[in-house]
Amino acid sequence: MVAAIAVEFRRRLQREYVPRIRQCVALLASEGGGIWRRPAPNCNSVGNLLLHLAGNTRQWIHASFGDLEDRRDRPAEFAADGGADGKALVEELERVVDRACDLVSALPAGEWLQPRVVQGYDETGLSIVLHVLEHFSGHAGQIYAWTKQVTGQDLRFYDL
Repeated sequence: MVAAIAVEFRRRLQREYVPRIRQCVALLASEGGGIWRRPAPNCNSVGNLLLHLAGNTRQWIHASFGDLEDRRDRPAEFAADGGADGKALVEELERVVDRACDLVSALPAGEWLQPRVVQGYDETGLSIVLHVLEHFSGHAGQIYAWTKQVTGQDLRFYDL
């Protein structure tokens, strides 16, 4: 069962969310909307969301299951108003996701229910993996919606 969860984690992140996010970032760049444009002053840009997804995945997966120290600066993810271009941010997110998938795949069966504390929350290995999946899904949805609004294009994710 745990192997199946790891396979599904990899499929969703590497073969669905990241490629779709990459497509959105490319469309935003070609439309001139830019990844650092905020829909409103109290909203996050796509650039903020890319930084946030990478930071969250590093903290929850890399620091929990790997040998990475948790040095996340969550406020900086949302405060950024420029910096790296979309291509560089997506490439970094892809590296973070690839490492996370490898860590989840290598997690021994006995570690899935072991208690851990992440960001002040009591978690287990399983709840950490599920959190990252649902967190990714929510913010990916924001990126998709913003891309549709800015470009007016159908993203055609389900075309066969």
